[in-house]
Amino acid sequence: MQGEKSYPPGRAGGRCLAAEGGAWRRVGRCAVARRLTAGCTRAGGRGSTRGAMELLSALSLGELALSFSRVQLFPVFDLSYFIVSIIYLKYEPGAVELSRRHPVASWLCAMLHCFGSYILADLLLGEPVIDYFSNNSSVLLASAVWYLIFFCPLDLFYKCVCFLPVKLIFVAMKEVVRVRKIAVGIHHAHHHYHHGWFVMIATGWVKGSGVALLSNLEQLLRGIWKPENNEILHMSFPTKASLYGAILFTLQQTRWLPVSKANLIFIFTMFMVSCKVFLTATHSHSSPFDILEGYICPVLFGAVWGDDHHHDNHGAPHGGGLGAQHSALPAKCKEELSEGSRKKKTKKAD
Repeated sequence: MQGEKSYPPGRAGGRCLAAEGGAWRRVGRCAVARRLTAGCTRAGGRGSTRGAMELLSALSLGELALSFSRVQLFPVFDLSYFIVSIIYLKYEPGAVELSRRHPVASWLCAMLHCFGSYILADLLLGEPVIDYFSNNSSVLLASAVWYLIFFCPLDLFYKCVCFLPVKLIFVAMKEVVRVRKIAVGIHHAHHHYHHGWFVMIATGWVKGSGVALLSNLEQLLRGIWKPENNEILHMSFPTKASLYGAILFTLQQTRWLPVSKANLIFIFTMFMVSCKVFLTATHSHSSPFDILEGYICPVLFGAVWGDDHHHDNHGAPHGGGLGAQHSALPAKCKEELSEGSRKKKTKKAD
């Protein structure tokens, strides 16, 4: 063909020929292929970007937190709350014997473990303390859990729910209920006392840890009176966390904490679930707040952190340590000096 240019086969590899105006011209790269590839890349890029944006919008923290805050607690989460609460009741010394000899007292103790926070919160807000027992479904569900844990043949139900992987799931779900109760309690108190910060904090605190705060009353129902085992004197991790959570939710309710309630519920729930599951899995009774409190308490209150633990251990009466000898020695010297001074005074008086 006239006007056609031919190229050697070796040099024609990887090159394209394009027709323009009836004549062929040589191109360094295949322009058509490059245009097609670029078009496909742009189309694929737009598709992947759109998919990534949809994925991010679906996984947005705000949407996830909002959906999480709307999850219904009854019956699944409430069932987990009742199971873990009554398991802790069965751990108490003498609880099994009480259920055999005095089942009514055992049932009342179980109801306190399940609904003690509602009772204490209603008492603080001046509402009928027996009001929550009008919820027949919850009371029947808690009663069924109590009966299965204490009276199931061969303790099959108790062994199943105490199997560690299963128990960790129930513990995590119980913390979901605890945080939701704190938030609802503060919202309820804010409805009655718009500017009562301390009322809101107290209501949220007892909503989250009312069972522990009523432990002395529950022990009294079991025929045990140990006022030194007061939860306020020896706060456990859930009690401390409920107090700190009540402060955070109060600040959010009064618009001092710039975060939505759904996000705060989600974040604090994840914190509580992680800590409680870890403590339960490792059988630890420590608190994640111990390190922080160890630095803050000496500065604010002028006390060395851990003094009460030394007193609880009662190390001095055993007299085995060197510190006990040093602490006992000055007391003995003081007694001898005071006795000698009293003898001198009596001689002078005579």
